[in-house]
Amino acid sequence: MSSTSAGTEPAMVTGFDAAAFERFVESRDDPGWVVDARRTAFEKFQEQQSVPLDPEEWKRIELRTFQPQKYGVRPSSDAAVQFDTLLQDRAQFAGHVSHTDGACQQASLDAALAEQGVLFGDLNTLVRDHQELLKPHLQRASAQAADRFAAWHAAFWTGGTVLYVPRNVVISEPLHSLIGLSEPNAADLSHTLVILEDGAAATLLEETASAQRDVAGLHVGSVELLVGREANLRYVQLQNWNEKVYHFARQSGHVEKDAFLQWTVGGLGGKLAHVHQTVDLDGRGAAAEVNGVTFAVDRQVISYYTQQSHNAPNTRSDLLYKEVLRDRSRVIWRGMIRVEPEAQQTDGYQRSDALLLTSSCRNDAIPGLEIEADDVKCTHGATAGRVDEEQIFYCMCRGLTEYEAMHMIVEGFFQRVYDRIPVEVVRETLSQAVERKLGIGD
Repeated sequence: MSSTSAGTEPAMVTGFDAAAFERFVESRDDPGWVVDARRTAFEKFQEQQSVPLDPEEWKRIELRTFQPQKYGVRPSSDAAVQFDTLLQDRAQFAGHVSHTDGACQQASLDAALAEQGVLFGDLNTLVRDHQELLKPHLQRASAQAADRFAAWHAAFWTGGTVLYVPRNVVISEPLHSLIGLSEPNAADLSHTLVILEDGAAATLLEETASAQRDVAGLHVGSVELLVGREANLRYVQLQNWNEKVYHFARQSGHVEKDAFLQWTVGGLGGKLAHVHQTVDLDGRGAAAEVNGVTFAVDRQVISYYTQQSHNAPNTRSDLLYKEVLRDRSRVIWRGMIRVEPEAQQTDGYQRSDALLLTSSCRNDAIPGLEIEADDVKCTHGATAGRVDEEQIFYCMCRGLTEYEAMHMIVEGFFQRVYDRIPVEVVRETLSQAVERKLGIGD
């Protein structure tokens, strides 16, 4: 079963069965080793169909109404698509990459950075031109597909953004990546790969967006962040699909000796969104700070499964998630700090706080610790509570509308996360996104 785009463009093949996979492979111009990796992943994808998903991660997520056969990979198109983005035109960027329905539309990089050996562009293009750099990562993703969603992505990835920063190169201006969906029932399976060699530094701001508010779509994505020794990476991903998009993402960060990763996640859109996020502190002295801002409304379901893995001594991780819920929405967070026996003198922290704006929304927060070392400091916690009606009344007595009062309270709730984000445009963007969710200015 397939659907056809307007005009003379080739048909979009729906579904992800064996026949659809063969048509997908034939439609592409991948190197032979990429095709081999895809076939390995597709075999795992078929095997995983009969394997139950990890109940600890998935038992709180309702998938019975999800019909993946309705979606498909759309052939590339030259048609220009406009997106109402959060970040794209709000700052000076050293480079841009944009994808629509899994196909690259634009890729640019400051010439001075290109001369220093920086790569920033489309995965489909760079995998052919720089296969010695990218081949180990893509083959590993195919061979180590942990569940059906990871295997699905490894078999059908459609492209994505690559950032490579050579040893000791520091990029002062941020880079920007946009992942967009435009056609009805289009699927995006983009792969974001960031490689910082020893001593490098960079900031990548990535966002997702839908061209139309009422068009259904599917995203099955992957993010891989590789931070070399004494490197410094700031990565921001703002998920802002419309409320008819299914969003599944498997994301991982690997931090080497004395390196630092700051990872900020914004969960704003989607019908059902589930993110599996892991941070592996692999070298002595590695550190990671993970920030999360989520605002769910209507019947949105936004779920996170996070793990901070301390695999070496003297490592530090700090995770802070803040969630605001309204209407009949639901937010799920399952967090784990894992400390290996050799990871002595670990300092691990995780916290999730939820603010409930209505009595019909629901928050599930489950922090956890798995500690195998005996010289550590690990702390976890979670809170959830309703908005204080007296605070709203106090603000309204001083001339504010109910919406304005609610905005002040929500902004104050998120402020602790905002204070941890050094990129001003990200703080401003999140604040304006909160205003939109509250209906201010509409």
